Amino acid sequence: MSEALMSTYARQDLAFERGEGSYLFTADGRRYLDFGSGIAVTALGHAHPHLVKAIQEQAAKLWHTSNLFRIPEQEKLAERLVANSFADKAFFCNSGAEANEGAVKVARKYFAVSGKPEKFRIITFDGAFHGRTLGMLAATNNAKYLEGFGPKVEGFDQVAFSVKAAKDAITPETAAIMIEPIQGESGIRSVPTEMLRGLRQLCDEHGLLLILDEIQTGMGRTGKLFAYEWSGIEPDIISLAKGLGGGFPVGAVLATKEAAKGMTPGTHGTTFGGNIMAMTAGNAVLDVMLEPGFFDGVQKRSSYFMQQLVMLKDRYPEVIEDVRGQGFLMAVKTKIPNTEFQTALRDEHVLGVLAGDNTLRLIPPLTVPEKDIAEGIHRLEAACQKLTDKSKAAA
Repeated sequence: MSEALMSTYARQDLAFERGEGSYLFTADGRRYLDFGSGIAVTALGHAHPHLVKAIQEQAAKLWHTSNLFRIPEQEKLAERLVANSFADKAFFCNSGAEANEGAVKVARKYFAVSGKPEKFRIITFDGAFHGRTLGMLAATNNAKYLEGFGPKVEGFDQVAFSVKAAKDAITPETAAIMIEPIQGESGIRSVPTEMLRGLRQLCDEHGLLLILDEIQTGMGRTGKLFAYEWSGIEPDIISLAKGLGGGFPVGAVLATKEAAKGMTPGTHGTTFGGNIMAMTAGNAVLDVMLEPGFFDGVQKRSSYFMQQLVMLKDRYPEVIEDVRGQGFLMAVKTKIPNTEFQTALRDEHVLGVLAGDNTLRLIPPLTVPEKDIAEGIHRLEAACQKLTDKSKAAA
């Protein structure tokens, strides 16, 4: 591995040359089932023909102009996201952390222009992960990530995972409540529907804004375009990224017209955000996802995957403690260290993503066919069997 890179990642000694559908290939031809999807990013799998064609055609015409000029593809993507969500307005950026920063700015500015500039604090929850900027480190409030980066940014109040805790934390300075519908980094911890509804009611009662961090859950990952749709409530602001570009870096903030009323010229900006290449990717992703039956397929195949994982848990209780998740955002909680489970799967040429609570996330492309799921389960079983045999031999 290159010494020229900063040592900020504990990278696996594995590199890929190309991808196709649910698979990644090394330069020497080894084939891996990609059940990590670049941490829930390659939502349409690798080298999806429609996405590749759109990017190639745009790359030959124009890459970048900046937001000093109109960008028709940006307008088109904004209109499509608004038409298929609660929102009236969209702002485009480059990443999930930027989208969350933007969401917080939208909320704070709303109260500033509403004559209540004292309302700037955001309530977040234990187990959250909102990104790596200094602001989002404070929102996440994980000591491991905060250490060594100076004083924590002011304005975030993290509470226990309940409506009551959020209610008790509300002060005259509170502007918004911010939560992920499913906490990904914490091991796929879903927010119960009753809790989301309770938070919506709490915001309505106290005149607060509800921000949903849908960086990981949005863009079809749970079986609907946005995870909030399962709860029957609507937020005031959501943040998007990951699957929005299908692998091309793009983030977004969606908001109601009322919540976004403070976002006037000069209040926020970005050089690369809304870049025509990123917007082309986002529109190509939506072309596929908005096809009739796409989400029905995601729900059907993810249900099959979950059933198979539960059966695997029943067969190997000494390895798998729990299986959880929704749609193609799943996690296996193991009784052995999750790093050992990840290594065993990698030896069987299956890739997953580590998370908290001793879990390994399984996040296939939304387009993964049933035959690839079946192959993945076969390889998962082989890994479980080898881990079981190893444990018995050591006993």
